[in-house]
Amino acid sequence: MPARSVTVVAMSTDTAPTTDTTKATAVVDTYLATWNETDRARRAELVDASLGTDLWYRDPMLEADGLDAYHAMIDGVEAQLPNHVMRRTGPLDVHHDVMRFTWALGPEGGEPVFAGVDMAKFDAAGKLHRIVGFVPAAAP
Repeated sequence: MPARSVTVVAMSTDTAPTTDTTKATAVVDTYLATWNETDRARRAELVDASLGTDLWYRDPMLEADGLDAYHAMIDGVEAQLPNHVMRRTGPLDVHHDVMRFTWALGPEGGEPVFAGVDMAKFDAAGKLHRIVGFVPAAAP
């Protein structure tokens, strides 16, 4: 059997590794609060606290490049699903500058209409700047 070699290549040099789950959880919970905030000024504060200016967001139904596009995306979700709330449904799985978490979106106090998992990457400031969401065909 021939010898195998492995080459390790750094994915990024623009971020400092983090495994501080407490800080990561606070950032994610603030990010999720941006989905729930209907006051645009208050949402802007939450966005500033949790998302990098070079945000890149993708899920099967939505996408946003930059913070202005993100605000417009959230406005659209609010218009289609008023009085729905986004919530984290489990703990974060964090290593280096990446993580994943599960979430659900549904009427406040009701069953979720969407649920899924997001994978995200932190920027050098500890904010989310790459978010990729996966949504199964039906809510749990």
